[in-house]
Amino acid sequence: MSDRPTWDEYFIKIVELVKSRSTCLRRQVGALIVKDKRILSTGYNGAPSGCKHCSEVGCLREKLNVPSGERHELCRGVHAEQNAIAQAAYSGTSIRGGTIYVTDQPCVLCAKLAINAGIEKIVFKGDYPDKLSMDLLQEAGIRVVKYSD
Repeated sequence: MSDRPTWDEYFIKIVELVKSRSTCLRRQVGALIVKDKRILSTGYNGAPSGCKHCSEVGCLREKLNVPSGERHELCRGVHAEQNAIAQAAYSGTSIRGGTIYVTDQPCVLCAKLAINAGIEKIVFKGDYPDKLSMDLLQEAGIRVVKYSD
């Protein structure tokens, strides 16, 4: 018997470290895009490059009492999945056919982006209150796996 982690376990452990860079006051999320067992891109949730982070200016969603999973436009942060996809695009790296590992279930915005970016599989660890996201991923034929320790 080997103590060597499975690929999913290995990448989930890395994405847990990636999320530690998050500047979100409500939920720290990390994402990692992989293809052929090679890491292509990472992302965590936080303000766009060059903008102040919520950890510096406060959380508008918290101030307005916006429940989790609602009114994403009232957040200055970019989601982890969005950042991972944007970073791949920024460097000219194709993620078509890749797998995205995420610390939490993607929201509907990130699910739609992953579908159109050509992601074929999503592995996530934590829950998120967004049924439409899961419905769209299923309809698009994206393999979705909930990771458990």
